[in-house]
Formats: sequence, structure tokens, C-alpha cells
Amino acid sequence: MTARLGVAALAAVLAAFLALPVVTLLGRAVAGGGLAGAIGSPVVLSALGLSLVTTGVSVVVIVLFGTPLAFLLARRRFRGSGLVETVVDLPLVLPPSVAGLALLLVFGRRGLLGESLDAAGLAIPFTVVAVILAQVFVAAPFYVRAARAGIAGVSRDLEDAARVDGASEAGVFRHVMAPLAAPALAAGLVMSWARSLGEFGATILFAGNVAGRTQTLPLVVYGEFGGGDLDAAIAAATVLVLAALGVLVAVRLGRRGQGLDLAGAGQPG
Repeated sequence: MTARLGVAALAAVLAAFLALPVVTLLGRAVAGGGLAGAIGSPVVLSALGLSLVTTGVSVVVIVLFGTPLAFLLARRRFRGSGLVETVVDLPLVLPPSVAGLALLLVFGRRGLLGESLDAAGLAIPFTVVAVILAQVFVAAPFYVRAARAGIAGVSRDLEDAARVDGASEAGVFRHVMAPLAAPALAAGLVMSWARSLGEFGATILFAGNVAGRTQTLPLVVYGEFGGGDLDAAIAAATVLVLAALGVLVAVRLGRRGQGLDLAGAGQPG
């Protein structure tokens, strides 16, 4: 009995520690009475619109390029596959500020591809494109990992049966593999979107914090807090918290009964 009480007490302390800051933030936003006005401010609305557009584009790019990669990692063993898996997982443990600096060293004016981009008349750093690239870099692993697990869990016997019935490889993927892996694919998609929405470190280094141009919601929280407007910072932070809660609820509902766990797709950082 004493051991159980000790375990319960330790668990309660950590749970309270994790919940208290978020609950306090939401309570301050509601009790302050300035949430609606702050959310309606041009700065927050502009950042919200930019965040929705850039994260939408990022998710499309991640799904377009991440699905074939997840398929190869799940179904094919090739020389260097372990290295590819390590490269895919690396952004999960890489500090976002390091990711932003690395992107700048590749796409910056003095970076690895800088001269080639300048010759083509392209300037990527401190633009909306930089915001999207930063989001894709940090969020793609969440989708690839979830999609890889979902595809690997599809029975090969069902795929072979579809091939025997005359289905092409594209037909097998569309009519057999994709529907059966759909819960994992959807979970990876929403987790990668949430990670893109909350991206800060790589964005501020690679895309800057230009209001109306590259300033996403996390950057508004940072900028408004630094500028002394606590209500606007709380409002922007509340939008992000509500979005994160919505994503987690959607993932849990989508995975209910599927025998999958959130750890399969990783957690947003």
C-alpha cells in the first residue's frame, strides 16, 4: 500500500507540473478578458494567416516526398538504409536553432548553394520559402516515421492477393496499402502539421522575424513578449495551445482501436 501511494504521489507531481503551466496560461487568457481583442489584432491575425498557409504547404510537401521515402524504408532493404533512417530521425533530436543555422549554411547567400541560387535570381533566406523549408525540415520525420510504421504493418499477403487479381503496384498502394495504413498516415500528418505550426528556432534563424512577411505565431509570442505586450503574447500562445490540444485529440481518436501509440510518430518538440 505504501509503495502504491508513493508511486501515485510521484506520478501526480509530474502530471501537475506538466499541466499547471498550460492551465495557468489558458486561465490567464480567459480571465484577462483581452483574449478576443488580442486575437483580433492585425499582428496576431497576420501571423495566424501566415502560419496556416505555410504549414499547409509544408504538409503537402512532406506527404508528397515523405510517402515514397516511408514506403522504401518499410518495404525495401538497401545498402545505406540504416544511414537514411538516421538522417530522417536526426531532426527529432537536433536543436531547432542548429537546424536553422544548418539551413542557412546551405541556402544562404554565402552558403553551399548560395552562388547557384543567386545566379538563378533566387533569394531564399528571410522569405516565406525559408519559413516553409524550416517547417519541412523539422516536421518531416514525424510523418515519415508514422507512415513507415503504418506501411510496415500492412500484411504482404493482402498485397500479393491484390497483385494476383491483376492490380498494378499503384493500385495495390491506393486500394490496399493506403487504406490499411490510413490511421498511421493521418496521425503522422497531423503530428507533422502541429510541429510545423509550433516551429520557432529554425524559423527565426533562417527566415527571420519580419512582421507580415515571416512572422509566424510562435514568433509573435516571442516578439510581443519582448516588446512588453503580454496580452498579445498570451493570445498567440493560447491559439497555439488550443491547436496542439486539438491535434492530440484528433490523433487519439484516429488511433482508437488501432493498437497504435503516440510514440510511434514521435512527439512535437
